[in-house]
Amino acid sequence: MSDSFPPPVPPTSSASTPAPPPPGSAYAAPSGAYTVPVGGYQSPAGAYQVPPEAPARSRATGAVALVASLIAAVIASIIAGILALRIGLAVSVDDLVDASGTLVLAALSPVRIETLWAEIMFWLGTALGVLALIAGIIAIARRRGRGLGIAAVVIAALGPGFFFLAVSIMYGIGNGIATDPLF
Repeated sequence: MSDSFPPPVPPTSSASTPAPPPPGSAYAAPSGAYTVPVGGYQSPAGAYQVPPEAPARSRATGAVALVASLIAAVIASIIAGILALRIGLAVSVDDLVDASGTLVLAALSPVRIETLWAEIMFWLGTALGVLALIAGIIAIARRRGRGLGIAAVVIAALGPGFFFLAVSIMYGIGNGIATDPLF
């Protein structure tokens, strides 16, 4: 008995023979080696893939909230302050409050137009401030202009303080000018 193996069987078809190496290639696959597809192996179906990059979100919600808060806190306060100055020039504190400490609204009749516009500015500022708060919170939560939304919420929250400070100071200045004997 001999320990030798039988001779290898030559390939029967030309399709199973390896392709010749490309010209200029130093490496050639040995005969009978398994050939790999030219682009590498394909990933199996359902395998992890990098998710597509999400499109940039619009910052419009935050921008709208910021504009509304600036109009409510700054513009409405400035206009109401100017109106309060004119009211202070025409109506003194002594006219507005009687001896018992009650408010006499009839004293405002000489400046009823200014009083009406000051009230309109108050309600406009209130409505825009509430809009700015809601839109700012939505912008923060949905990440649609988060920085703008944060700024809008802060400005809208401080807006009533700006309004009443501007009206009080300007009315006081107007009342001081009207009652000063030098003027």
